[in-house]
Amino acid sequence: MNKIPSPIEDTQETKAAATPAARLSEARWVLVVVSIVSAIAVAFFSVPFWPAAAGFAVIVATTAFAPRRPGSRRLKLKTHRDVRRMWPGTGMKVTVDALPTPCFVADGRGITRYVNKQAQKVYGDVKPGEPLSFSLRAPSLLEAFDRVCASGQPEQIKWIEKVPSETWYEAHIAPMFMPGSGTEGQGGRRPDFILVVIQDLTENRRLERMRTDFVANASHELRTPLASLTGFIETIQGAARNDPAARDKFLSIMLEQAERMRRLIDDILSLSRIELKAHVRPTDTVDLIEIIRHTADALSPLAADMKVEIRLQLPDGPARMKGDRDELIQVTENLVENALKYGKDGNRVDINLLEENEDQEARYWQIFVRDYGEGISPEHLPRLTERFYRVSEDSRQVMKGTGLGLAIVKHILTRHQGRLDIKSEPGKGATFKVTFPAADKTEA
Repeated sequence: MNKIPSPIEDTQETKAAATPAARLSEARWVLVVVSIVSAIAVAFFSVPFWPAAAGFAVIVATTAFAPRRPGSRRLKLKTHRDVRRMWPGTGMKVTVDALPTPCFVADGRGITRYVNKQAQKVYGDVKPGEPLSFSLRAPSLLEAFDRVCASGQPEQIKWIEKVPSETWYEAHIAPMFMPGSGTEGQGGRRPDFILVVIQDLTENRRLERMRTDFVANASHELRTPLASLTGFIETIQGAARNDPAARDKFLSIMLEQAERMRRLIDDILSLSRIELKAHVRPTDTVDLIEIIRHTADALSPLAADMKVEIRLQLPDGPARMKGDRDELIQVTENLVENALKYGKDGNRVDINLLEENEDQEARYWQIFVRDYGEGISPEHLPRLTERFYRVSEDSRQVMKGTGLGLAIVKHILTRHQGRLDIKSEPGKGATFKVTFPAADKTEA
């Protein structure tokens, strides 16, 4: 492996090149020519020997000891060659590899000189020596690269790629002027190298879009019952002022709309609280059997009104895990309440709790909530946990849901390192399976 000269070594080499011996060696052919001319002059043109020898000695002394211009073209060319050999230097490679985003270093011709480890992960096997366009095919990025090469000024650009999925990127393109190259800090000069740093903004953009959609949907959901309340109040104040039957009917509808607004606001606040604690792992140990029994008791009045039976199948021993009791109750209540509402035609809801052992160290608890209703069509299954998503408009009106229940379940499971799986076929009911990591026996 060739040794890469450092800036210190380059300085020492330059000083060595400035010694008298080095200068005489560098001008040896000139001195040979002068000596031959002097000998011919003495032999054939009767020039005295001593004056010719003195002239030759003066030329040698001038060559060896005369001050040298630091900006000579030969030295500049040599410095440029050393600078080109310096990349990738050890310090530079370590610095670029430490960056968490993909980074490319190319020369002024657009040839890749170095890529960091993150770029290798994202863009595959990128080989130094290939054109940068082999790895980065975004036209706007390559155009910006050419502009930086020409102007020597940094640029920042953003672009979107549609294939294979919609992704957003941002790139910072900066010129690099190596010390001693004679171009450092000089705008308009071609840089020695170009650093390209690429950031993936897809997740940030999706979060922004999700937040925007959430605000729009929440505003729409609140606006509908609010408009109903306003309309009925105006009707009671006007035409139905002296009509007791109409007034009682409108007041009943207004109460339903107010309850709908309350449930929606409660779910929005609950979702906000869960998101605030999304990255905080629970530390309390809870018993899933106690949580399931509590849920069944709490929803027994609703099940009786709908003439649906709740059947439990639970293990004999405790089912302990690390979790937040209130949030886990919210998960089971949402799932069982959905099963009661949408599966009431089956007259039965089953709640099973099983232990799954992948190996001695990986133990999981699985909760199955199954209804025997009309089921869910396959096209709806991937979107059930989206905020405000409902299978049908008719179901929303009949069941009075907010469309946030399963979104809340998903966020709680994420915090508890859990997983939700949904299986359903039209006419055969639906099964919601929740998987939690079990607590170690020593912790329990």
